[in-house]
Amino acid sequence: MAKRGGFPGGGMPGNMANLMKQAQRMQRQMEESQKEMETKEFTAKAGGGAVEVTVTGKKEVTKVHLSKEAVDPDDVEMLEDLIMAAINEAMGMADAANAELMGKMTGGMGLGGGLPF
Repeated sequence: MAKRGGFPGGGMPGNMANLMKQAQRMQRQMEESQKEMETKEFTAKAGGGAVEVTVTGKKEVTKVHLSKEAVDPDDVEMLEDLIMAAINEAMGMADAANAELMGKMTGGMGLGGGLPF
């Protein structure tokens, strides 16, 4: 009975072996780029610079700076809104940088939503 599946001689054809090497190289590049992205910092300001927030590519807040003018004990809600706005903007910057990096790595292959099979 004939053996089903596989490749003659038990090895991968040349094109498949090249594809596997390319995929492994791409995976290493993506891992290196992801590590680099995690160390990058993104800073956003709100309230005309009254609140400044810095986050990493891992989306961890590393710094919050408040100007004295932003701290009004009678209007804590405004300060909370400014902090939230600055954090959201900094996170958006990190997301955009990550999406740009992934777009460059995948070369427009459309892998962002998963594989097509």
